[in-house]
Amino acid sequence: MNTWLAKFLILGIVVFGFSIEGSAQCAMCRTTLENNVSNGDIGIAAGINFGILYLFAAPYTVIALIAFLWYRASKKNAQNERKGSLAG
Repeated sequence: MNTWLAKFLILGIVVFGFSIEGSAQCAMCRTTLENNVSNGDIGIAAGINFGILYLFAAPYTVIALIAFLWYRASKKNAQNERKGSLAG
């Protein structure tokens, strides 16, 4: 295993292992949403929750795209190296 990959995995374990539990919403947003939901208006709460999910999913989508493009490029490089070794 590469040393940079091992360092990356250890860093990830440390970061996720020591993360502190936090609230998904600030105090003002939470109070406003609780008041609106108790009054029967769930539209604002649904919008805030959708925004939280959007902000949560966007970085993972970008990381997945980068990983896919990296995998595809490394696969092409491996095929080119095999072709080069067979021809030479």
